[in-house]
Amino acid sequence: MIIQGTDSYTAPSFSLRQRLARQLWDITWMLLFRPTPRPLHAWRRSLLRVFGARIGEHVHVHPSVKVWAPWHLTIDSFVGIGEGAVLYSMAHIHIESYAVVSQGSYLCAGTHDFNSPNMQLTTAPIKLKRHVWLCAQSFVCPGVVIAEGSVVAARGVVSKSLQEGWGIWAGVPARRVGERDQQVARP
Repeated sequence: MIIQGTDSYTAPSFSLRQRLARQLWDITWMLLFRPTPRPLHAWRRSLLRVFGARIGEHVHVHPSVKVWAPWHLTIDSFVGIGEGAVLYSMAHIHIESYAVVSQGSYLCAGTHDFNSPNMQLTTAPIKLKRHVWLCAQSFVCPGVVIAEGSVVAARGVVSKSLQEGWGIWAGVPARRVGERDQQVARP
């Protein structure tokens, strides 16, 4: 999907087909997704599905959520994505059931190789496992998997996968600072 070896300063990193699909999605987001009233979650789920997202039941995606490429998105059931969150889905992003992505959080599945002469675009998938809560303005880097039941505190930056579940993680980079009660887990 990413064009390799091009000069990212002067040439596109994606095929014409990919760029046209993104343009169509951007127009749809601007005209049909973003201006909708908050309670119209079913409508926004439908629009995301039309563009290839795999979305479960009872998913609440707020109108100001920005999705880069819905076709790289899987959201299981009973998930909430808060106002102003960004799902920069240059690679696949999978959010499992009962997860919450709070307002202003940023899931970034793409970056550039700063050691390459052409600043080559690179991507890596992101996965949030069941019962994860990203608090307000959390940032998740490419290639990260966040273990089940983890809470990332407000403005935490997760640059490496969190292997141990049911912990509370805070800071830059995020470090384990506490435990979360597993009794909150739903089936």
